[in-house]
Amino acid sequence: MNSKDALTDSLTSSTSDIVVWGDKYATGIKLIDQQHRELVDLTNNLFHACLDGEQAAKPAFMEAMHRMVEYVRFHFNMETEMLERIKYPGFSEHKKLHETLIKQILDAAEQFKEGKKFVPNHFVRTLKDWVFGHIAIHDKFYASYVTEQKKKGLLNDKMINGS
Repeated sequence: MNSKDALTDSLTSSTSDIVVWGDKYATGIKLIDQQHRELVDLTNNLFHACLDGEQAAKPAFMEAMHRMVEYVRFHFNMETEMLERIKYPGFSEHKKLHETLIKQILDAAEQFKEGKKFVPNHFVRTLKDWVFGHIAIHDKFYASYVTEQKKKGLLNDKMINGS
């Protein structure tokens, strides 16, 4: 089965999830990985809220979108604080990536609330691609930095977690 068929199957089956947690998303930082797993669950909830038909899906989608927006904000704030605390050299760029995604999510949520042309399935797929692409690529950069700094004895879990 090619990837297009897999995507089509995932969009037509209410039992399929749009994203599944895997090692490609793991950073090795326990708190971050727990939050990323929560993002997987929220993304799947948002996706499933799209599958029940427009009238049935709208309230469920709005609730799922609200939860997703709030959790993404919480996670990005926590992650940004951690990156600043550990003096990650790519901090500014990473923070800008977070700000861009938050703006895109908020803009899409506002368009949906205002009844403008908005396709929830398209939004969820875009969100999935952006969030999990970000995790699989950009978060791996800081994960490597953390691993390297820990090996050198310059970072420890207490410093990373802020406790």
